Formats: sequence, structure tokens, C-alpha cells
Amino acid sequence: MNPQAKLNQLAITLPESPKALGLYKPVIVVGNLAHLSGHGPIGVDKKLITGRLGLDMDVQAGFDAARLTGLSMLATLQSHLGNLDKIKRLVKLVGLVRCTDDFDQQPAVINGCSELFRDVFGEDAGVGARSAIGATSLPGKMAVEIEAIFEITAP
Repeated sequence: MNPQAKLNQLAITLPESPKALGLYKPVIVVGNLAHLSGHGPIGVDKKLITGRLGLDMDVQAGFDAARLTGLSMLATLQSHLGNLDKIKRLVKLVGLVRCTDDFDQQPAVINGCSELFRDVFGEDAGVGARSAIGATSLPGKMAVEIEAIFEITAP
């Protein structure tokens, strides 16, 4: 099943593609790889979801923020590539979690994005190499920031 059909089956509507908030491009395609800059969680109210895991956010709230971040990433890819059918597979996902020093559940938080990509692209193509890292600070105090590399068909 193609990614758009899968989104429809899952009753997922992608948000508007986020605009760059600094001196960077949201996605750069080099050869057959699409490199996504770090994306953050934007709520339905279009505000950045902020907080610190282990202090004022629990794992479920972080998971939900990571899933929202994944939706923004898919919107960026769709906007840039024209449609998600050009994606062959997720290659690498890097997730940063704004958290307290003793918080150690970063992988459970980033699973919010990882599970979304698996559900949309399938068990093989939607699961790539991954890092989940704790951070004491992220831009705008956002709860998570996630970047990724996708293999695509020839642009």
C-alpha cells in the first residue's frame, strides 16, 4: 500500500508544512537521499509544544510530541517531493529529547515518531537506524527535535 493510501487508512491528515525559522532549509536532496533538518512538535493550535521530560512532561506526552514532529516531517517531505510515494525507505532518525539529567526513557519518547513512520511506510521501509539522545536545552524550549534521512527515488 502506498504511503498516501496508508495515511488515509489510518485517518491521518498531514499538517501544513512548517516554515524554516532560521537560516537553514527544511530539506535538502543530495542524490537519492533527502536530509531533513531538525523538526519540532507543533500542536493543533500551531504552537510549539514545550516542556522537559522528567519535570513537567511524562513519557506519553513526549511520545505524543514526537508523533506530532513526525507528522510535520512527513508534511515537509510531501511539500518538497510532491508526494510521499517517492520515499523508498527511512535510513536514519536522530531524536533529541529535552529532559532532566536523570531521565533515561528517550527511546520510548522517540518511538512516537518511529511508530508513525513504521505505520505509514511499513515494517521494513519505515524503520531505519536511530539515535535517541537527551538534551538539557532545545530551541524554543521544545520538548523534542527530530531529524531524518530518507532514501528516495531519483528526483
